[in-house]
Amino acid sequence: MLVVKPDTVTLYQDYPASIQGQQNVEIRPKIDGSVDAIYVDEGASVKKGQKLFRISAPQYEQAVRTAAAGIKTAQADVDAARMGVRKVQPLVARGIISKYELEAAQYTLESKLAALAQAQAALVNAQVNLSYTVIKSPVDGVIGTIPNKIGALVSSTSTTPLTTISSIGNVYAYFSLSEKALLNFIRRRPGNTLQDKLAKVPDVRLVLADGTVYPYPGRVETAIGQINTETGASSFRATFPNQHGFLRSGSSGSVRTFQPLDNALLIPQSATYELQGKRFAYVLGRDTAAHAMPITVVPTPNGASFVVQKGLKAGQEVIVDGISGLKDGMKIRPKVVKSAKTEMAG
Repeated sequence: MLVVKPDTVTLYQDYPASIQGQQNVEIRPKIDGSVDAIYVDEGASVKKGQKLFRISAPQYEQAVRTAAAGIKTAQADVDAARMGVRKVQPLVARGIISKYELEAAQYTLESKLAALAQAQAALVNAQVNLSYTVIKSPVDGVIGTIPNKIGALVSSTSTTPLTTISSIGNVYAYFSLSEKALLNFIRRRPGNTLQDKLAKVPDVRLVLADGTVYPYPGRVETAIGQINTETGASSFRATFPNQHGFLRSGSSGSVRTFQPLDNALLIPQSATYELQGKRFAYVLGRDTAAHAMPITVVPTPNGASFVVQKGLKAGQEVIVDGISGLKDGMKIRPKVVKSAKTEMAG
């Protein structure tokens, strides 16, 4: 038999999760044209500012040339207007012509200066439009699929992006808790608000699709808190470091959360039996007889023991071996073992 004593154990729970990059940026053209060059390949890692595509749009090159010529014309008009002002000024000073002639010349100069400024703005606008023909990466990340090939016509109104870049310096793992699990989480975690409770949650781990555990721990930093009326669950988000780019956006796994227990009552699973959907254990009474006790349990991660939540108290003696032949009230001669973590005997 085993004398039940408080022990320390850590329970964990796995929640199915989907992995997303911190940013999934859709790359779209801002101008209409055809794909003239593709500088990257699908799945490649890119840096912010790196060239991705070139769009062929000759009209924008022509617009730059036209705007540049417009500036030269406007500058010539300004120079001519300045000459007119300089020509009139001494004549007005000597009273040969009216001062209104000077004012008219000055107004003409101001008009030509405004036209020059407008021409310069037109050149800047044309250069900006021309810059849109070369598309660069706005973030560090990984290139997704590239549906358009060289020569394909693209437009700023196209529904399909040129590609998608997933920023993977850190990744998000999204998982959900049922309404019951959310209530249990809120009750057992210290803190006044949900965010306070999240701050005290131990680091979580990511179990990958092949069952291996990702070596770097993560943190649960965000919780929606509201229950989705369609799924009956609340969404959570854990953040994991991904400096080496091992995790990819769109993959799946499970977020493993941990719950340390300091005063847990542990008994081996072999010391229990199930009857009509309920779990029982035999407790040794003062009359040295075995008495069946209904218990509520949670399995430990190693699968060998149960944490007893209800039905037993510290100091009670639980029969851990030979329970298949026992009956309620049967007299026994017990042999004591140390704990649920030792090899069970007697």
